[in-house]
Order: sequence, then C-alpha cells, then structure tokens
Amino acid sequence: MQVIKKSLEGLIEIIPTVYKDERGYFFETYNKQAFEAHGIPTHFVQDNQSFSKKGVVRGLHFQRDPHAQGKLVRVVMGRVIDIAVDIRPNSPTFGQYEAVELDANLGNLFYLPEGFAHGFVALEDAIFIYKCTNLYNKASEGGIIWNDPTINIDWQIANPIISEKDLTLPRFDEISF
Repeated sequence: MQVIKKSLEGLIEIIPTVYKDERGYFFETYNKQAFEAHGIPTHFVQDNQSFSKKGVVRGLHFQRDPHAQGKLVRVVMGRVIDIAVDIRPNSPTFGQYEAVELDANLGNLFYLPEGFAHGFVALEDAIFIYKCTNLYNKASEGGIIWNDPTINIDWQIANPIISEKDLTLPRFDEISF
C-alpha cells in the first residue's frame, strides 16, 4: 500500500497493492493496522454507495459540527475526479481545493477528514462508495455551489448534469463556517 499525503493538510490518497493473475485480481480496501500507522481514522459508522452517469457532478456537500464527517472514498466502477474543499476557518488553506482522480482499475482511495466539503464529477459511468466517520444528519447538512468563482474548480467537463438541489447551493462567501 502506498500512502500519499496531499497538499492540503489531512487529505490522503491510498494506492493499494493489487495482486493480479489469470483469475483476476485482489487488493485490500481497508486495513486497520496500516491505516492507524498512517494516521487515517479506522472507526467508520456509515457506508454509502451511489451510481452516477458520465457527466454528473455531485456536491459540494459537508456536515457541520457536531455531525461533521470524515470520508474514505473510492470507485468500484468507472472514473471520477474527486474534489475536497478546505472549509476549516483557521486553516492556512481555507477555501482551497484538491482534486484526485479515482479509478476503479487502479483501486485508489481518498481520505478526507472532517472540515472539507466534498464533491465529484463522473468522467464515465461510475459506482462511488464511501465510508463515513459520523452518521448523516439532515439538520447539519451544508453545501457550496459547484461552480463557485472564488474556489474556481476545474471540473474537467463542459456540460455537467447537476441536481436541482445542488444548483441552489450558496456561494462559498455566503456561508458561515
């Protein structure tokens, strides 16, 4: 397993060791001991899965305290560009984002700690799964409009498919964090 600390503090990409042969492949998607050794939380309380058609943008979503969530995300089919936006007010990278391409063929994972808004764009039809460190709480739900000009995310797509709910999210500068 290769662990890559990203440029924004707390973000970690995990590239598993994949064992392939004529039968197919095998790799670990979670190993408590290895995760703990790299400072990645090992207590997850909720798993989620979604399917997105090519061109779908989901996000940018977050949960406010006391229901903030860390997420361990990956795709089991397809490819996505996964986005993490730092929404920690006292962070030196507040308002900045990191993008990681998640690819089912590579099997890579991306860990986002609490304090990040999260979204992704499906580069092809994709099944996206993620583990959360806290349960979803509707009253703590928040979001940032996907095309916020102050964050200026390069979604690498021309005509995204976006839900009505995500189209009505506020701009970054309209939110109290």
